[in-house]
Amino acid sequence: MKRSDNPFLRVLRREAERMTSRRLYFGVCIVLPLFCAVFMNTIFGDGMMERIPVGIVDLDETATSRSIARAVAALPTTRVTQRFADAPAARQALRSKRIYAYVTIPRDFESDLLGGRPAVLPYYYHYALLSVGTEIHAALESLLSTVGAAPVAAAGEAVGTSEARMESILLPVAMQAHPIGNPALDYAVYLSDPFFFALLQVLVLLVTAYALGSEIKFGTARDWLAAADGNIFVAVTAKLLPYTAIFVAMGLLGNYLAFGPGHIPHAAGFLALDLYATLFIVATQALGVLLFALFPVLSLAISVVSMTGSLGATLAGITFPVENMYRPVYLLSFLFPIRHFALIDRTLLYGGGGFADCWPHVAALLLFPAAALLPLVHLKRAVLSGRYERIE
Repeated sequence: MKRSDNPFLRVLRREAERMTSRRLYFGVCIVLPLFCAVFMNTIFGDGMMERIPVGIVDLDETATSRSIARAVAALPTTRVTQRFADAPAARQALRSKRIYAYVTIPRDFESDLLGGRPAVLPYYYHYALLSVGTEIHAALESLLSTVGAAPVAAAGEAVGTSEARMESILLPVAMQAHPIGNPALDYAVYLSDPFFFALLQVLVLLVTAYALGSEIKFGTARDWLAAADGNIFVAVTAKLLPYTAIFVAMGLLGNYLAFGPGHIPHAAGFLALDLYATLFIVATQALGVLLFALFPVLSLAISVVSMTGSLGATLAGITFPVENMYRPVYLLSFLFPIRHFALIDRTLLYGGGGFADCWPHVAALLLFPAAALLPLVHLKRAVLSGRYERIE
């Protein structure tokens, strides 16, 4: 058989012409992934959340309350943007997200504190945004705990208790935290790389569904299948190969930006990271093929893959531990390639593990291309029947 008569090459050449004839492909396959790569590697700035808007409700209006307000304002994590006359006004601002936390200093707080009576210093924070809430909670808890220790320290100093003795009373256990793989607790280390691939998997799913669905929608599917000599496997693999190459290149670029100029520490080499990224992209494309073969209508397939991509990003375990979700939801997360990739990524970057620790997730990613072979017969019947053409 002559090289020009090779069905794989015919489909490949045909798809290259389709790709270059529409600017949509350039925007979705190149511009958006590049934007995501740059955006995710610059969004975190110095890697820590700073100047989060908070409020103060000072009902005591004493030197102690003003000192507490200044201390809250001096925290690098927070920025006091509003002062409220009462708690309901602050609560309303918190609900409308004008602020993300507020500290209430009750009436007679100074007199209760200095008089040795129980003094409560409540603060409220918005926990719907998990990362912001956790950061504010840690900052305020660390700061306000010193307020409670102040009268004890003053009383001990008055009776001549040594500084070392007072320290042993106020801080009986000296805690040292040494976060593995991220000693600075830099958000970029934890989130930049996995977030980029979570966004990339949505684009991969959408492009896969559109590339296949546009053939059926616009009535060119029979020509596509005829170019592959009726072999649906050749038709699909040759059609998607250019997109695979482009998305793999975008994935490798994302890795380079994160671990090169981004200086994210990692225990693995670029080769391992790039190989797993390539496997993840192929598995995600296979999931897109599987979903489109089950729902061979372009509009419906786009909706299904969009929902799948969004749900996969949620269940990847990047921002919330999936292990703490309901058991059925936890098990459901393993039906998404991004979940396995996130676990591989975590093992390589922070656990110092290798293939011996990652192989179950590698095997799971390899199952997606195998599973995509099963509904290809149904896809071929859908192409030949013509009943899904021109459906809005």
